[in-house]
Amino acid sequence: MKYAIVVMDGAADEPLAELGGLTVLEKARIPHTDWITRRGRLGLVRTVPEGFAPGCEVALMSVLGYDPEVYHKGRAPLEAAARGIRTGPEDWIFRCNLVTTADGLMVDCTAGRIETVQAFKLMEDLNERLSDEKIRFYPGESYRHLMVYRGGNFNSELASPYDIIDKPIAKYLPRGRHGKILSRIMEQAAKILQRHQVNQVRLELGENQASNIWLWGQGRQGQLESFRRRFGQRGAVITGVDLLRGLARLAGMKIVQVEGATGYLDTNYQGKGEAALAALAENDLVLVHAAAPDEAGHEQLAAEKVEAVERIDKYIVGPLLERLQGQREGRIMVLPDHSTPIGRRTHTEDPVPFTLAGAEIVGAGQESFSEANAAESGFRIEKGYELMEYFLKVKR
Repeated sequence: MKYAIVVMDGAADEPLAELGGLTVLEKARIPHTDWITRRGRLGLVRTVPEGFAPGCEVALMSVLGYDPEVYHKGRAPLEAAARGIRTGPEDWIFRCNLVTTADGLMVDCTAGRIETVQAFKLMEDLNERLSDEKIRFYPGESYRHLMVYRGGNFNSELASPYDIIDKPIAKYLPRGRHGKILSRIMEQAAKILQRHQVNQVRLELGENQASNIWLWGQGRQGQLESFRRRFGQRGAVITGVDLLRGLARLAGMKIVQVEGATGYLDTNYQGKGEAALAALAENDLVLVHAAAPDEAGHEQLAAEKVEAVERIDKYIVGPLLERLQGQREGRIMVLPDHSTPIGRRTHTEDPVPFTLAGAEIVGAGQESFSEANAAESGFRIEKGYELMEYFLKVKR
């Protein structure tokens, strides 16, 4: 048996006036995903357990079959695992976004999608000025970076910058144990960044400046049970983001790199589809993740979100479906990990639609893949981490 999972990150949405009252999934032309829906099962799954913030790390952990209530240790530790950053059991890891603030508001949580070369220079200079025996910054790609604080206990309340766009940052500064330490680091970094030559150039070019850092997603490094031991399958993951690479590495799954996989709207959809076919030949299961719909949701780009979903269907779902149709034993599943409604610009904890088809799965007769149709199906999985086992083991 071969298994393929395609994650349309954040694709679920709400009806939009600019789309004639349709959701993105209802508006998009997704013939391959609709074919799966007609021939298979459609339902809703709750990937974000009650009490958890609807972050990608929680939702994707559920999709992979791991209970966040047992395994979740924070977002930043997963990204550190992806990069091979070694930390001790007492060290705290923080996601460190380069962001743009103005007039006390969070204007842009990506600093204008700053180029990696410029971001690297900023982070290296922060290391030179601020790092010591406790603090170290780790440059990543574009606006996505990490900070490690050696020792301490940071059970602090930290807000995701994605959740506070156009809101006053003073209301969302770190709170709780050692929150003042983190606020001081952010304040010191802002003084360095706002006078930095890189930002002066960005200002002259009319680009958003990387005026601040924003610390969030904290946690200590954890472990996951091996995916193969847990489910008896050799798994591979294709993604453009460190978060999912970290989950895959901790789960002992193969990480497939694809040139041009950016984690954004310009990602290499066709390359991901081709890599998925190759990975499926060597593994029992392949999971392909595309972050573009989520990014479009954060930026309130309805047409771009529709286009991203259509490209995923054409270049990733389509080739995988064709390959599996040629095999006597194979299954495919398509779903968002969470919702990123354009009207809200952030993630929500709402259950998301999923559709699956293949060997020994009897179709239920739904016509198309959408939030409303999934809700009407009457098929619902409340514990998101149970979806993986259902997909792998369901019988007629």
